[in-house]
Amino acid sequence: MVEVAAGDVGGQMLAAGLVDEVAMDVVPVVFGSGKRYFGSVDAQHLLEDPDVVIQGKRVLHLRCRVRR
Repeated sequence: MVEVAAGDVGGQMLAAGLVDEVAMDVVPVVFGSGKRYFGSVDAQHLLEDPDVVIQGKRVLHLRCRVRR
């Protein structure tokens, strides 16, 4: 198992087809600006429905497989 943080490197690995699963933590905060989660991705990449959903206090942990 190799883990890569989101950002430009994560987006490049996603675009190269090297990502099998995406883990996200969703919190109820909206920022006015910031960096994209996967940097600038040129194509659409679909994720399966979450296979792991863990609800915490004001956070939702999701794990989704990348659709091939």
